[in-house]
Amino acid sequence: YSIGYMHHDPHRPRFFAYLSLFTFAMLSLVTADNLLQMFFGWEGVGLASYLLIGFWYQKPSANAAAIKAFVVNRVGDFGFALGIFGVFYVFQSIDFTTIFNDAPSFIKGEGEALSFLGYHLDHQAAMTVICLLLFMGAMGKSAQFLLHTWLPDAMEGPTPVSALIHAATMVTAGVFMVARLSPLMELSETALTVIIFFGATTAFFAATVGLVQNDIKRVIAYSTCSQLGYMFVALGVGAYSIGIFHLFTHAFFKALLFLCAGSVIHAVSDEQDMRKMGGLRKHIPITYWTMMIGTLALTGVGIPLTHLGFAGFVSKDGIIEAAYAAAGGEHANAMALYGFWLTVIAAALTSFYSWRLTFMTFHGKPRAPVDVMKHVHESPLVMTVPLFILSIGAVLAGMVFYGSFFYAEEAYNAFWNGALPAFSDNHVLHDMHDVPIWVKLSPFVMMVLGLLVAYQFYIRSPETPKRLAERHHGLYQFLLNKWYFDEIYDFLFVRPAMWLGRVLWKKGDGTIIDGFGPNGVAARVQNVTSWVVRLQTGYLYHYAFAMLIGVAALITWSMFTGAGTGGGAH
Repeated sequence: YSIGYMHHDPHRPRFFAYLSLFTFAMLSLVTADNLLQMFFGWEGVGLASYLLIGFWYQKPSANAAAIKAFVVNRVGDFGFALGIFGVFYVFQSIDFTTIFNDAPSFIKGEGEALSFLGYHLDHQAAMTVICLLLFMGAMGKSAQFLLHTWLPDAMEGPTPVSALIHAATMVTAGVFMVARLSPLMELSETALTVIIFFGATTAFFAATVGLVQNDIKRVIAYSTCSQLGYMFVALGVGAYSIGIFHLFTHAFFKALLFLCAGSVIHAVSDEQDMRKMGGLRKHIPITYWTMMIGTLALTGVGIPLTHLGFAGFVSKDGIIEAAYAAAGGEHANAMALYGFWLTVIAAALTSFYSWRLTFMTFHGKPRAPVDVMKHVHESPLVMTVPLFILSIGAVLAGMVFYGSFFYAEEAYNAFWNGALPAFSDNHVLHDMHDVPIWVKLSPFVMMVLGLLVAYQFYIRSPETPKRLAERHHGLYQFLLNKWYFDEIYDFLFVRPAMWLGRVLWKKGDGTIIDGFGPNGVAARVQNVTSWVVRLQTGYLYHYAFAMLIGVAALITWSMFTGAGTGGGAH
């Protein structure tokens, strides 16, 4: 797909070099059997992501987005690094097998295990702190609530980058890491509760923002953010395999949606604003139908109470059922109920913004300029064949791999082979099969609701959204400005940092260091020399006068000293 998309780009070799670097780093991350290798892979994908977001370095917006992604990820990575230090301090090892074997006995220990920020922590608290620090790394990499601001801006990179890195692989590295470290996470109820909270909040928050965005890639970016929240809810309730299942199915349909969006952008002369599209269905039919498959998979279309449906139907419904199951039972977690309701609401919002994207882009009257519509064309074969391949995954991945991820004993054990150890008191995968029917139907009902509202707004009555936006102007602006997170962070962190930098530069560096240091010494030498220079006037009578004064002074001095010595002799 990249070969076709980057066909006219003069920097193609650089693009593929960066992509290969990313692949290398990602593979080293997922194949790691210790925290050090994982951390190197983790930082490697961050670096490759930075290079690829800022690939078109001529655009100031791309450079700003790349730096933003890098800086926001540093916040998360700082927590991840501290978590790794904590693990090494406590277990004297960074090898996964050793850590997982020692962890259960560690939390039963007595006395102080760790000092952190002045607090003396017992064994259970130490485990919680370590898990939360590790999760902080996942929050940055997987764009969770509070550290999410970089992901929508990352859409400045080329579309294949958005599909590979910011949909399928790198942003799911946080989910992978939490699942990989599940034996540690299982030992801290608090950490799992925090994971559910952030996952559910992200799923809801990103979905609300996606409702009103107009850039086709940004809508899909917020959708990614929201779906990552779903995955964390699954991990938080202890249904690790279902979180990974959603990661797996999501990769198919989200990469498909991004590549279809790239195909649309390619067709309409690099335009990304959906308000300037419309009526493209007949002009680019392959893109339209593959995007339709991606939308059906994302919104979770399927036959309720069965396992027959598009990829997202099986995995997303599984997460919602698991959240409800975890809220009941003997190990009930009240936060799981919060996760359940927010993911159900987010399912309706997901359906709405997905269909809104499809209807605004492909249906209705063409809103693009006439000269653009004349040149609208289907993408070349090299770009459409990958769409077909991903479409197959978006349709079949859920149904084919269902048994390996949901608890069908033989298939599950054969597939995982102990790679996702959950403790014996974790019955979520069993309990979720027994949830009430209304719970199983709720995501389907929400999906239909979202579809009907989107159809009403963008096909039957296209004026309604405008009227609603005017009537609820405050809410519309709140969502359009992404809950004002960028502005809040700018006010709280960026401006004070700039002010501090300016003070240190002007006062600290300029006045103190340079004033008393190299520049100060140079200035004092200059003062002395300018004073000495004044003595050298160049006028003869000045020199004669100076000599006269000098002679008079010498005579006076010799007289006094002579008199003094003479007096002493007497």
